[in-house]
Amino acid sequence: MRLTVPTPDDMQALGERLAAVLAAGDLVVLSGSLGAGKTTLAQGIGRGLAVDGAVVSPTFVIARVHRGPLPLVHVDAYRLSSIVEVDDLDLDASLDESVTLVEWGEGLVEGLSGDRLEIRITRPDDDGDETRTVELAAVGDRWSNVDLSAI
Repeated sequence: MRLTVPTPDDMQALGERLAAVLAAGDLVVLSGSLGAGKTTLAQGIGRGLAVDGAVVSPTFVIARVHRGPLPLVHVDAYRLSSIVEVDDLDLDASLDESVTLVEWGEGLVEGLSGDRLEIRITRPDDDGDETRTVELAAVGDRWSNVDLSAI
């Protein structure tokens, strides 16, 4: 599924709508260039999940756990270079009881779960254009009955 998202506020609203279909054990893999809107989408998901505190980029700490009715584990894999480094984070230890969202996780975290939601965000070449294209790809049985078009 492909969506056009005009503004950062719309990206956060998309995240809130996505949160409504997320459940414990879900893995969300976000990819896109720097400034594409991955963290903005994550903020909307956090708001939709009603997690405690602000959702900010975990670039320097690599992973943050946001407590709430359904916890959010927010990971930035930008500085990770191998599956071994991902494994060292022990993300699978909390996978079943939280939503695990990994920015820059493409090619690194797919082994955590056969079921995942892959989200690619692209931005135009014009830095003044806030419009983003968001592509959602549902992988695995978990997503077979989820209607993403309702988002």
